[in-house]
Amino acid sequence: MDQADYLAQDATGLAVLVRSGAVSQGEVIAAARARHDAVNPALNAVLEFYDDAETLPDRDGPLSGVPFLRKDIGAAEAGRLQECGSRLLRGNRATTDGHFITRARNAGLKIVGRSAIPEFAFSGFTETLLHGITRNPWSPDHTSGGSSGGAASAVAAGIVPIAHASDGGGSIRIPAACCGLVGLNPSRGRVSGGPDGQDSLFGLARAFVLCRSVRDMALALDIFAGPEAGDPFLIPPPERPFVAELDQPTPRLRIAIARGAWGSIPVDAGVLATLDATAAILSLQGHAVEEIASPVNPADIAQGVMGAFNLGLATLPDLARKLGRPIDDSMLEPVTLHLLDHTLRMTPADIMAVHETLRRIRVEIATKTAGYDAILTPTLPTTTPPHGLFATTRTDLSAQGYMAGDTSLFTFLSPFNVTGQPSVSLPLGQAANGLPIGIQIVGPFAGEALLVRLARDLEQALPWHARRALS
Repeated sequence: MDQADYLAQDATGLAVLVRSGAVSQGEVIAAARARHDAVNPALNAVLEFYDDAETLPDRDGPLSGVPFLRKDIGAAEAGRLQECGSRLLRGNRATTDGHFITRARNAGLKIVGRSAIPEFAFSGFTETLLHGITRNPWSPDHTSGGSSGGAASAVAAGIVPIAHASDGGGSIRIPAACCGLVGLNPSRGRVSGGPDGQDSLFGLARAFVLCRSVRDMALALDIFAGPEAGDPFLIPPPERPFVAELDQPTPRLRIAIARGAWGSIPVDAGVLATLDATAAILSLQGHAVEEIASPVNPADIAQGVMGAFNLGLATLPDLARKLGRPIDDSMLEPVTLHLLDHTLRMTPADIMAVHETLRRIRVEIATKTAGYDAILTPTLPTTTPPHGLFATTRTDLSAQGYMAGDTSLFTFLSPFNVTGQPSVSLPLGQAANGLPIGIQIVGPFAGEALLVRLARDLEQALPWHARRALS
């Protein structure tokens, strides 16, 4: 399989070629390795492409033979390295498979390697002292986003057509916007985090994928969605397979649009123009689009979301003791150390305030967006930023400075981690410098079917597949 044929296909297309016998699964994996060898040295998106990738067993499934990357945190793969982007876990290997990995294999996906992340998936900038900077294939001087930055860079560069990702405060949607991809964060509970990560980060985080097409997004929902033993709650099952939603009409909707800033950073003119162009298309399609003000206080996002993230660091001292490693700057990055110190100083009242803030965010958003079927926002208020803006490797950022800066960029995203609503970033525009611009659509809880239809409509009206990061 030559590189032009490989790069022309999304995951669904590659699977069709394999099923038809036009190419073998081995030929597809060889093409993925060739692409990796050609572009990854400049990108640093893939931490390791497995030496045994070509000998992985063939399995029948909807995505048989399609190469897939595992993010270096979350869904574990038995026997493989899982270092979470941190020197503290250098050399760590998982002992069991996560449910996500089992479902990937059952679908025929071939897990060929693992992708880069920031330390413990904390930042929207994928750069670590352990593995270095992951670069954006659209522009090496700009971030690929985070925390699923390695996955996004690899998919945008054509190393794989689809990759594991996860999102606790924007970590699927940020890199989707930066790298021109489709990035869905499913409803809370739609995809199990088990067997050892159900309801991760107090319900903020969910696992899914980054991909290039809406049909791949829909198929991935059919593959990965569904309950597993030990999940904390069940959400309504879909009425039909999500792929079938691609053939269903979209009803007329009442859509709220966020044109103003939800935080301290104003919306860039180019981003606003893409947002308005998207709203115009939706209006032409018969939907009522109405502007709304921010339904949430930015200070609450900083306290609630960053507070929950910080509490996730509280187990690090015990982990370090078990590993026989110190908690110092030889093991943890500067900002991570500051955040850990901040966390260990929290009182029981501080911890309760985090949970109360999360509760308040849920109520405020539900109340202020009642009556709307969907919400349209920028994914990011700015165009893709350069490296290092709020990286945990920086020595000049305090815990407070990092938390304020990080949340200021992602105020359109993390509120919907709190509410548990599904939200998708679509690459609907392009900035003056050629970098992609993402627009977010938020659906009702358990409303992935509606998002599939809306995303399909926008993909047809504003197609992005001709725009590619690398030749």
